[in-house]
Amino acid sequence: MHRKNTVRFIIENSFSSLRPSEQKAGQYVLDREEDIPALSLADAAKQAGVSQPTVLRFVKALGFSGYKEFQYALIKDRARKEEKEGQTPDVRAMYGYRVTPSDSVQDVPGKIIATTIQSLEDTLKFISGDTLRRAVEALVSARSISIFGVENSLATAKDLCTKLLYLGLPCHSFDDYYLQRIAASNMGREDVAIGISYSGSSRDTVDVMRTARKSGARTIVMTNFRNSVIEKYADLLLCTSNEQLLYGNAIFSRTTQLALVDMLYLGIIVSDYNRFAGKLDKSSRIISDKAYKS
Repeated sequence: MHRKNTVRFIIENSFSSLRPSEQKAGQYVLDREEDIPALSLADAAKQAGVSQPTVLRFVKALGFSGYKEFQYALIKDRARKEEKEGQTPDVRAMYGYRVTPSDSVQDVPGKIIATTIQSLEDTLKFISGDTLRRAVEALVSARSISIFGVENSLATAKDLCTKLLYLGLPCHSFDDYYLQRIAASNMGREDVAIGISYSGSSRDTVDVMRTARKSGARTIVMTNFRNSVIEKYADLLLCTSNEQLLYGNAIFSRTTQLALVDMLYLGIIVSDYNRFAGKLDKSSRIISDKAYKS
């Protein structure tokens, strides 16, 4: 690995041009380089003794689009270094657990459950009851609901769409980006657009939500990171955490997203119990003939 391609070199080369507060953040990174990938933006700022905006200015001054991209660059540096030295890369996968070739399958259940519990507890800390209530009110009163997402978030979009349809709400979700874009462009003030993106920077989802907002729709965003790109197009933000899960996002982003889906689902039911319990019973009876009788 050529040293000029490393984050450390970029910091050292730019250090003199940084503001004093940014230099403080930079020095912390140089001193604790291996710790940064496991730290949230808030934790990194606290440990460095600077504000979160200072950390963001620091990473952008180095040429990175945001803190997450900066973390990924550090991870890649570390992997390349270990590979060059003939070491097995020590992959930091989930909340302090390290996954290596020496791990056994028997260890997996405990690690998965522990990490899932931690991620859900973090989600609870970041969910605003008032924001959830306003999201429920928007969905209940919407003329139509469009749910947008790509890749892993599509599973969450389909789950939410299914639950809303069971409750009798007019909802649709498309896998195809072109259809998502067309649907977003045809939305109006009485419609609600829901964008689901763990990173908050998925280009297709961000672009579709921008289109929906421009069309006049009310927008709800489900993401993991505050101050992400997609937040600019959110009337209501449902943020699951601020922790960066460096690997295994397909597992743990889905876990927290599905928890949010259930919060919206149950929130709608309790907002008008008789109405929506009745809708749910009716939907269940319609498909009851599709189940084998025990």
